[in-house]
Amino acid sequence: MDNNDINLSGIDIFGESIKGQKGEKKKVLVTETVLRDAHQSLMATRMRTEDMLSVAAKMDEIGYYSFEMWGGATFDAAMRFLNEDPWERLRALRRVVKKTKLQMLLRGQNIVGYKHYPDDVVREFVKRAVGNGLDIIRVFDALNDLRNMEVAADQVKKEGAHLQLSICYTISPVHTLESFAQLALEMKEMGADSICIKDMAGLLSPVAAYRLVKAIKEKCDLPVQVHTHYTSGMGSMAYLAAILAGADVVDCAISPFSMGTSQPPTESLVASLKDSIYDTGIELQDLVPIANHFKEVRKKNEDLIVGLTGVDINVLIYQIPGGMYSNLVSQLKEQNALDKLDSVLKEVPKVRQEMGYPPLVTPTSQIVGTQATLNVLVGKRWHMVPNEVKMYFLGYYGKPPAPVDPEVAKKVIGEEKPITCRPGEILPPGLEEARKAVEPWILQPEDVLSYALFPNVAKDFLMRKFARTLKRDVGFEDVIEGVAYPV
Repeated sequence: MDNNDINLSGIDIFGESIKGQKGEKKKVLVTETVLRDAHQSLMATRMRTEDMLSVAAKMDEIGYYSFEMWGGATFDAAMRFLNEDPWERLRALRRVVKKTKLQMLLRGQNIVGYKHYPDDVVREFVKRAVGNGLDIIRVFDALNDLRNMEVAADQVKKEGAHLQLSICYTISPVHTLESFAQLALEMKEMGADSICIKDMAGLLSPVAAYRLVKAIKEKCDLPVQVHTHYTSGMGSMAYLAAILAGADVVDCAISPFSMGTSQPPTESLVASLKDSIYDTGIELQDLVPIANHFKEVRKKNEDLIVGLTGVDINVLIYQIPGGMYSNLVSQLKEQNALDKLDSVLKEVPKVRQEMGYPPLVTPTSQIVGTQATLNVLVGKRWHMVPNEVKMYFLGYYGKPPAPVDPEVAKKVIGEEKPITCRPGEILPPGLEEARKAVEPWILQPEDVLSYALFPNVAKDFLMRKFARTLKRDVGFEDVIEGVAYPV
């Protein structure tokens, strides 16, 4: 029998041996994602801070390991759509949440954006994030290129926060148990305090989850956290298998914001493990008022609820995340070409193979999806190529997991030579330029970072915030340089 095969011959799933003797107790911890990934997945990242703060104190009493409440798309969406300061959201929740760890998702050198940012911006962002209240920073890179995680990881350690390095899980000929376990070992050598298996598409089957957790545990002996999406319908089963293999923490979402393209439901996992050696310590009845609160939040924002409500078989066939599927549908609708959807779905795996099997997560999911769509709509493969695809082939996003197709590369970049250094090395510092650009409207040091990350969105937001502050504090009219800003 292979070392990673599931073998429960001496123990049942409740932690009792066949002879009836209890096994060693191993409490499983739960990270609640409703404050970040759950509403990002189901509600286009539009949950307001007020809807979080009004229940945060109750949530803090539940016994969760952590709240994932920042990072990902929340930073951009807060300013762009909600007219809220993401930094103030972090501080406000930190003031209320006293017992539970706060954590964020950081896209490595991409921080919370969609491109690489200079090293000085990465370091300052991590410094300010921890300073404003974060306990755990989960760092990942879309290509699993550790070079793109180095600067952020180093700064997290310098700030004294918990560094969780994340493996983007995907399926391909080059993504093997051995390669993932080796990656985890290298992450440990980089200073990781824990390892996260980040299954952004819901591809992680129960068998794969068991084998992967076991392989990582045997290789590097660090706490392992598992994150998945329910898109394929396998999420809860994958969690149970991962727990049997030794997973320490799992990411769940309270039921009104669970399943579909979100995470498995918190209540179901808590109930499933009750009275076993893996008991979470969370009482099911304590979750009822939390669920009731978010039922009302969902009802209030029903018009924003997007995404899948059942199982999407396309995820299993084409290995694409639910969000990517929605984007493809949207792109094709705009072109009056929805009848081409099946062709595009079949094209995605071909493009992915030719691009060296990148995991499909922001931003590579958008890059691969756009190219697949163009290949189909134009009618000639690789005839029209966006600049982002060219930059990918030139190495500016990092090193692909496998070599790219040489014939395709020739079509895309001709005789140009890809860079071989860490992409962040070639970017000039960005903080000082950002500071000068936004200097008239700076109310806090973090405003410079907001502008450095999203110049167009942040400038408008910061001007509105500045106008509101003047009106509130000194009675000035909300007019700056002759332009009126809504308050």
